[in-house]
Amino acid sequence: MTLRRNRTMEQLHRDVVVIGAGATGLTAATELRRRGHDVIVLEARDRVGGRLWTDTIDGQLLEIGGQWVSPDQDALLETLAELGLETYSRYRDGESVYVTKDGEVRRFSGDIFPAGPETEAELTRLIALLDGLVAEVDPAAPWAHPRAREFDHVSFRTWLEQQSDDEEARDNIALFIADAMLTKPAHAFSLLQALLMAASAGSFSNLVDADFILDKRVVGGLQQVPLRLAEALGPDVVRLGKRVETVEWTAAGATVTTPDVTVAARHVVVAVPPNLYSRIDFFPALPRLRQQAQQHQSLGLVIKVHATYERPFWREAGLSGTAFSPYQLVHEAYDNTNFGDERGTLVGFVSDEKADGVFALPAEERRARILQSLAAYYGPDALTPVVYYESDWAAEEWTQGAYAASFDLGGLTRYGALALEPVGPIRFGSSDLAAHGYQHVDGAIRVGRRIAAEIADADAAAEQTGSRAA
Repeated sequence: MTLRRNRTMEQLHRDVVVIGAGATGLTAATELRRRGHDVIVLEARDRVGGRLWTDTIDGQLLEIGGQWVSPDQDALLETLAELGLETYSRYRDGESVYVTKDGEVRRFSGDIFPAGPETEAELTRLIALLDGLVAEVDPAAPWAHPRAREFDHVSFRTWLEQQSDDEEARDNIALFIADAMLTKPAHAFSLLQALLMAASAGSFSNLVDADFILDKRVVGGLQQVPLRLAEALGPDVVRLGKRVETVEWTAAGATVTTPDVTVAARHVVVAVPPNLYSRIDFFPALPRLRQQAQQHQSLGLVIKVHATYERPFWREAGLSGTAFSPYQLVHEAYDNTNFGDERGTLVGFVSDEKADGVFALPAEERRARILQSLAAYYGPDALTPVVYYESDWAAEEWTQGAYAASFDLGGLTRYGALALEPVGPIRFGSSDLAAHGYQHVDGAIRVGRRIAAEIADADAAAEQTGSRAA
């Protein structure tokens, strides 16, 4: 099918067109160009980075999107080294804070919060149980687990209720996957999806250990990764403000159209979250099961709250800044002070149904409620930041949620493997489809590398058989 176009269009021919200038798209473009491919990247936004975004708000540098680097994220660490970017450790000296269901503030050290001995023992048991299950799950193919269908048909909340009568232990185990990672209620996703989340980080214990999963930050912000990748590719390759409207494809290639640019290419990489695939008109339409899969994947909802103070007052009180509670509006918070900054910054998170509730409030009331929750952890000084900002990714037109897409009940076994398969000349990829590093920039880089290698291998095979188009 050929669409009629009445606009003056820039007509281009490339080996590969990449849709989306996030970490996956820019990594794929970089790797393909290294292999001699002629590439163009089309990005709807007026900036690169996707869910990585560092900006200055009221004179304060804030990481509005992803920001942390953990020791197991080899792909990200390699990229940081290649780009000459430095990291620094998150502040963690001092005690952590836990708030009980009845509002009691408890200070502690280590990973297990100070509950009663029975709850502490139950937490340890459940963590060990989950670590054992996670060790059996291949994050690249969780649907291949012998009990995958069973695990995918029970919600994480229901499974926890089957395993333990200790409500406080269940609530806190759920927090590490539901509130903190998938940003959905624990009844909304399966046990298998929870195991994939943990397997992608190496173990459930790694998710519990904030000093591991939130180890380091990048000096100047993590968005420097896509910024430097884009700079190296150049403005002729990375085109901003180019919203892709249509992809017309055959087995031999595709034509990708924006309002003012048309690109004919042998390969297309759709490097955006799955919830945005439907913003593109495909001709012919994608296969029916691919369209169904998109309807069973969704992003969660979280407010990332930044509060900067004239000084990091919590340190004076002997606190590390690490705080959490499934019973607080802000379910977790950390010292997020920038490298070399004399002022102190806290970052906190409000997710899923709690975010629903405060988004229904006027902005000033929402701010007051969130600061009151921070004050429950750190005291009244938390009520008066000099800079306050809420990262609301659900309101971003080209994201519409955070942190990454996950399947509903039964979706992972039904559609998970399908999401990795190309459709004709089109490949799909983002951190949402990563195995190791799922929903992190590390996973985005891994997916970009994988897609680039697949395209290069396909072209090399076509060259050998003489089937590659001139």
